[in-house]
Amino acid sequence: MELPLVVGVDGSDGSILAVDWAVDEAARHGLPLRLVYGSLWERYEGALPSLSLQRPSERVMARHIVASAEERVRRLNPEVKVSVEAVAAEAVSALLSEGDNASALVTGSRGRGELKGALLGSVGLAVAARAYCPVIVVRGDKAGLAGTHRRILLGAGDPDTSHEAVRFAFREAEARACVLDVVRAWRRPAHEDADQSAPAEETAEHEARASDLVDTLIAEVAVDHPAVRVKRATIEGPARKVLVNRSEAADLVVVGARRRSGHFGLQLGRVSHTLLHHAACPVAVVPQRV
Repeated sequence: MELPLVVGVDGSDGSILAVDWAVDEAARHGLPLRLVYGSLWERYEGALPSLSLQRPSERVMARHIVASAEERVRRLNPEVKVSVEAVAAEAVSALLSEGDNASALVTGSRGRGELKGALLGSVGLAVAARAYCPVIVVRGDKAGLAGTHRRILLGAGDPDTSHEAVRFAFREAEARACVLDVVRAWRRPAHEDADQSAPAEETAEHEARASDLVDTLIAEVAVDHPAVRVKRATIEGPARKVLVNRSEAADLVVVGARRRSGHFGLQLGRVSHTLLHHAACPVAVVPQRV
């Protein structure tokens, strides 16, 4: 049985965008949707004396949030199976727990009550940095959110962090019948930066190494997805800047991340962190266990 696509909902504009995006994603992959609202109220409700016949406002709000999200899914696509739950836990903990039985977690870029000027909310950042399943943070411009570019962007990272991301990106490109844009950014060693007249042979050598790495990363997975059209690119520059720029012509950018067992802090590299704050389309962070 396919694991559900789990969406964190809280009634905010960001979570509504996440729900809309997830409906299309679930339909593409034939997955059920599970909408989850993390609320601590349920945990304490039984311990508090009831002084009124009316249900507490927090409980009413929780029920309203999940019911409204469920109704929205059924209206957008009645064929997508959907279930909802208000979980007795703080939002990050609730979603991380749900991730143990999810094909992926989907969150908005900002939640209810979070700072309006923030580029990314604390919940989306924490979940993307700690989950052991893929996490998609739904953000970006109208074209990127609508999926009109017909292109998936894969940031080709180091082999020890990228194998699962490569598989995820190929599956996405196949489900969408679109181009997979595989990009590897490369930099000259620091001692070469000051030498603006570096021989063309040295530049060619760096590009060749980057190209070989891309070929090695995708060779095995490409065999399993022969219908996917792959475009390779090696670009000189900082990876985070290269991928942010390329995200303007993508519907989803996919990057890998290390997950070390027993490490409970945030596990998110500089490239992923930058994309989650600045990408022009949704960002998928796909963990690789180390």
